[in-house]
Amino acid sequence: MSKNFTDYTYELCVDSVESVINAGKGSGKRLELCSNLVIGGTTPTEALFNEVKRNTELPVHILIRPRFGDFLYSEHEVNIIRDEVIKFRELGADGVVIGMLNKDGEVDVENMKKVLAERGNMKVTFHRAFDMCKDPIKAFKDIKELGIDILLTSGQKKTAIEGKELIKKLVEISKEGKTEREKGSPEVMMACGIDSLEKLEDMLNYTHASAFHMSAKRVIDSEMKYRNPEVNMGIEGFSEYQKLETDKNTVEMYYNFLHEFIKN
Repeated sequence: MSKNFTDYTYELCVDSVESVINAGKGSGKRLELCSNLVIGGTTPTEALFNEVKRNTELPVHILIRPRFGDFLYSEHEVNIIRDEVIKFRELGADGVVIGMLNKDGEVDVENMKKVLAERGNMKVTFHRAFDMCKDPIKAFKDIKELGIDILLTSGQKKTAIEGKELIKKLVEISKEGKTEREKGSPEVMMACGIDSLEKLEDMLNYTHASAFHMSAKRVIDSEMKYRNPEVNMGIEGFSEYQKLETDKNTVEMYYNFLHEFIKN
């Protein structure tokens, strides 16, 4: 069966309104909104979400991650995750991006159920906590049984290119199901290291995945003229006078490629 553009998902990970605007101008298809992308992303503020919604018509999925680090969460952190899901559902988010593991490296099914009970009509992505699981096939089946809509993964490797064998396997498993609704779920979304059109083409052809995720970032220099060289306010090695921002031209390049890929 032939595919058309609506069968593919091009998701941009963004942490500023400027990046959101650039993603839309470059014709990205869906946004994952977070804060602190430089450390892998944390939950964005309500104010950031509201300003983003004023500046885009793209679907916005919210990363719910209370802190940097692993995905073994305390009772208090699970409560925070649940409350954030409720809050963003009420604010009108299109989806949430979550993931919780137990200490043995398996999906924390019980706490995931508590949080999923608050999803309402929002789509749910299980994020790259999956890439930290001990048994990816078991984890994927747990995610499927939970009714998760999307899985974000690099195939348990540093890049999706290195993890393409597992990604291909997951796409095959996703198509198993008794009903048409079950087939193709969760949507397997490739992430990490797909930094050229050649790599994207190879991954689409090899894995048969229909979704990919990237930030399309470029470094923007600060307009600050006075800079105190004696003080560092953040992580050593990161300049306060540079920021990462989604590049409209990069987004547009991938968008146009995807159209041509589907035609051919």
